[in-house]
Amino acid sequence: MCKKCYAAIDIGSNAVRLLIKKVEENENLVSKRLTKAMMLRVPLRLGFDVFSLGELSENKVVKLRRLMKAFRQLMKIYEVTDYRACATSAMRDARNGKSAIKKILKDTGIRIEIIDGQEEARMIYNNHIECLEDRTGNYIYVDVGGGSTEINLLTNGTLVQSLSYNIGTVRMLSNAVKEETWAQMKDDLARLTADFTDINIIGSGGNINKLYRLADKKDKKLQRMPVTSLQTLYDELSPLTPEQRMKQFDLKADRADVIVPAAHIFLTIADTVKAEYIHVPVIGLADGIIDSLYAQSNAAL
Repeated sequence: MCKKCYAAIDIGSNAVRLLIKKVEENENLVSKRLTKAMMLRVPLRLGFDVFSLGELSENKVVKLRRLMKAFRQLMKIYEVTDYRACATSAMRDARNGKSAIKKILKDTGIRIEIIDGQEEARMIYNNHIECLEDRTGNYIYVDVGGGSTEINLLTNGTLVQSLSYNIGTVRMLSNAVKEETWAQMKDDLARLTADFTDINIIGSGGNINKLYRLADKKDKKLQRMPVTSLQTLYDELSPLTPEQRMKQFDLKADRADVIVPAAHIFLTIADTVKAEYIHVPVIGLADGIIDSLYAQSNAAL
């Protein structure tokens, strides 16, 4: 189906994603680009087990194994030439995480890597500075997940530092975020950005994409929204129950509960670094995985 296809499996704390992209060449065979062939998102919500029980329940392990079997078949259908499967915060914290991925490898042939927060942050950043028209500014690149938040400091298009914190939407809903972790994140950001001015945020993850679409005031051309617009939306969403958010804002059940803590995390970071805008290119960890696979393939030629 694809001349050359790459797949990324992102096993997050809230959802598991399969992204497949194919390489397309222009008519003169001068340049190549990656285009999305398919994307599937399944809300397994592994973090609700891990952050309250400390491990994955047998039911979740069985579901994850079945999902990997389905992903394996889809990758065969799309004739995927290379893939990488990465598990993040929930699997990092799960006592039985390593034993679970051994079972999955034996049953499905899919090798899952549990990556640390630093690698996750770097991978999310990878190549995505190209999404910005202005690469000469100062940015905090923020990816809010279910179990952790990855932060990259960029200045003039250069990655200065990558950070990861155990602050995530599912972790917050499970009351599993420590106060000292919030304090550490704020202190680190204040220190790192003390010498920089006019810092804005690049946001990634399903929640900020949805918040951007829901926001009344935004700049569609530059794909950004004012922090004040996010604050207004947060004030509207926060008092509502998840059921009310589903009805009033047309949200799915697995989005209606996590979207408020996600907004809170972005607003906390924006307040700490004094950001005025949040840029929202549609990118995430799965895109970063495929970017890395594509770059490695080209380097080998």
